[in-house]
Amino acid sequence: MSGRRALDGVRVGHWTHPSGCTGCTVVLLPEGTVASVEVRGGAPASRELDLLAPERTVPGIDAVVLSGGSAFGLATAEGVMRYCAEAGRGYPTPAGPVPIVAGLSLYDLRPGEPPVWPGADAGYEAARTASVPAGPGPAGGWPAGPFGAGAGATVGSWRSTRAPSGLGSAQLRFAATGSGEAIVVALLAVNAAGDLDGDSVEHSLRSGRFQPPERPPLGTSTTIGLICTNVRLTKLDCLLVAQSGHDGLARALLPAHTRFDGDALIAASVGDVEASIDTVRVAATVAVADAVRAAVARAEDTGTGSGGTS
Repeated sequence: MSGRRALDGVRVGHWTHPSGCTGCTVVLLPEGTVASVEVRGGAPASRELDLLAPERTVPGIDAVVLSGGSAFGLATAEGVMRYCAEAGRGYPTPAGPVPIVAGLSLYDLRPGEPPVWPGADAGYEAARTASVPAGPGPAGGWPAGPFGAGAGATVGSWRSTRAPSGLGSAQLRFAATGSGEAIVVALLAVNAAGDLDGDSVEHSLRSGRFQPPERPPLGTSTTIGLICTNVRLTKLDCLLVAQSGHDGLARALLPAHTRFDGDALIAASVGDVEASIDTVRVAATVAVADAVRAAVARAEDTGTGSGGTS
């Protein structure tokens, strides 16, 4: 698998603020991409997600933007729209193509500091510099580390004992129907209220010592991301895959989907490989859980995760 491109036509780019406290990550998708979304956190910051519901008219999507900056960071999508428009991408209309760019943001604003967040220019630059993920390792070159949308991310904030986090990715391959290979990749920006794996939470519950905080600190929550596959899926299939991705969040984080998280996952189909939707859903669950763990592990390895106040 080393060095092989995971998904034809998919490109990924990043912009990170010079201070390393926030940023954005852009995934440019090939023409004909079908996508849907599942939101389970109680406090999402998002853009154009209604269009991804299976009953909506627009079938496809041109790009996904993950960003810091809370709702301010949703402005990154304007820059990505500009980039896509310059390339002639978008849903056809009588006045010309209109790019469909979905945005998801996490909260990494820092109290007591001048507010900074990625804007339209940051989104444009991330899109302009996007490249095909390719490289060694189990994630096949998909990014992981405290940069881009994960620059200001942490985990475990519900106890006010945050650990560094960032972007995480994971890739799974399995035999397709007939011949060929099916691929499922998860790319997440992990800024969760919950603890990684959550063993300590489970143990305190079983021992009767569990004391939930009244409210996690503001600005410390939300896991957002994209699940991408080369398996041919309908919009409804993509919704089911996104739902299964949230099962992966619950496998890796405890608690997950709190009232103070904005957890949201987009699932996108970019190929025509035939495979069981049920197998894709299982693969999405595993890939998302692996991506969460990779985000924390990579931040710890580099020693450059934010880990501070948010």
